[in-house]
Amino acid sequence: MDKQVAYSIACQAEVESSTVALKLQDKLPQIRARSLLGVVAKLEIIAGADREIDDPTDFPWPHIASVLADLKEIAGSVPLERPERTVVQADCRLYQEIATDLIGLQKQASNLRLREAPVVGICSG
Repeated sequence: MDKQVAYSIACQAEVESSTVALKLQDKLPQIRARSLLGVVAKLEIIAGADREIDDPTDFPWPHIASVLADLKEIAGSVPLERPERTVVQADCRLYQEIATDLIGLQKQASNLRLREAPVVGICSG
């Protein structure tokens, strides 16, 4: 049972972190690039989001990848910065806490529904 709860928490934490990433993607059109590297960074995010599409060879994905490659030739690549391990671990703990709270609430609601359900017995006679 503990493994099942831990798995549910992990799955929910993944959903929580994905939701945050999608919200950031949604804000991207309102963010104005101030340099060619800013444009490269925005296109990197857009091109990286294509993992969910059915066919990455369909228009406009190869075209976007081509423009991104051209821009990188001209302006250079965005430097890859990795957050410190402690920052990543803090984010993971935050999403686990959110997920644990949510899974706990779901479990409580489920237990309440089970207690309120009528007991059905088999009568022999």
